[in-house]
Amino acid sequence: MEQVLTLVCKLNPSQKQAEEIELVLTAFADACNYANQKVKPQITSKMTIQNRVYNEIRALFGLSANLAVRACARVGANRKTAKLKDKPVKVFKPTSADYDARIFSFREKDWTVSLTLMNGREHIKIDAGNYQRGKLKGRKPTSAQLCKHRDGNYYIHIQIKDEVPEPIKPTPLASTGETPATQWLNNVIGVDFGRRDIAVTSNGDQWDGKQINDFRDKFSLNRSSLQKKATKGTRSTRRRARQILQRLSGKERRFQQWLNHNISKSIIQDALKNHAAVAIEDLTGIRERTNQKPRNQTERRRSNSWSFYQLRSFLEYKAIQFGVEIIAVPPAWTSQTCHQCLHIGLRSDKRFKCTNEACSWSGDADLNGAKNIAAIGVNLVNSPRGSNCLCCELSTDSSGLLKAYTVRDASV
Repeated sequence: MEQVLTLVCKLNPSQKQAEEIELVLTAFADACNYANQKVKPQITSKMTIQNRVYNEIRALFGLSANLAVRACARVGANRKTAKLKDKPVKVFKPTSADYDARIFSFREKDWTVSLTLMNGREHIKIDAGNYQRGKLKGRKPTSAQLCKHRDGNYYIHIQIKDEVPEPIKPTPLASTGETPATQWLNNVIGVDFGRRDIAVTSNGDQWDGKQINDFRDKFSLNRSSLQKKATKGTRSTRRRARQILQRLSGKERRFQQWLNHNISKSIIQDALKNHAAVAIEDLTGIRERTNQKPRNQTERRRSNSWSFYQLRSFLEYKAIQFGVEIIAVPPAWTSQTCHQCLHIGLRSDKRFKCTNEACSWSGDADLNGAKNIAAIGVNLVNSPRGSNCLCCELSTDSSGLLKAYTVRDASV
């Protein structure tokens, strides 16, 4: 099994090379837009698109043969994704171009990349950190994407393929006096996502969301204040406000990314140590559903900046890399059901109380939800596919993330 990792490296082009990059990005986008307009929208095959507009693209936009082929492939791939989402492909912007082995190469001896641009081949220096250098050392990548980021700088997104181990199947621990069900629960870690606590596991680990919420609120106030100053006041005040806004740009996003990397790494390491699988909630579409409810502006901003999608994608790619099995389960009723007796209870803020008099369990609501997610994960690990129990088929959605198992008839 192979896993594709994308390494982002900053390019250091000369002035002439930067102009060439701008030309190729513009020509690539124009070629994609031309192909998208000339070929019927329902056609998604890259070969069909290529057969119809390849010669015209070469003649009109001056792209090399392989760049013209890549432009046709880009249109086909984007149409397939848009079709899954039931949306049309509107326009291609001059921000990226795809490269394959014939028009891209990486040279480790001087840390440069060779790219075919509009007027021939160019060797461009790259800035690579320790992580990128470690991954690229001794490798011969065969595909990449030339990009222009929002900061105005040029980057090369290099794709490398790594062999990954087969997912480790969770097995119950050796006899420790526990019941078989409890032994199995120790080998599936349930993860409950949330805003107050970013993630809570069934093992009792939790990551408080107060730090990131305070960080976001602080930056929101700063941006609001600076944006007002950037439109009013003296010329020097406006210029200084714009400079500070540019400097702060992306800082909040980078902090959130760093935090999600740490959380996902800890969960996967815990799973490896316990020889366990990881069960997570499938929260696909939750933002659209919550945005339909009436909320104030602050609450809407906090909800829409919740990066559970990124945390989930980090968990999934790290799980593949280390051979940990990931199970996506439906989140319905996991936070309202008692994990001890499976009765519906009362949740108030962070507390959960079971209404079953024979049980009367009470405690942290997110921990209760994580244990329910782990229990569903155990059921899915143990149950043969297609049997009359909580089980489903594993598939991916249009974003590439795992889709939740479909719950069938449960005779339990």
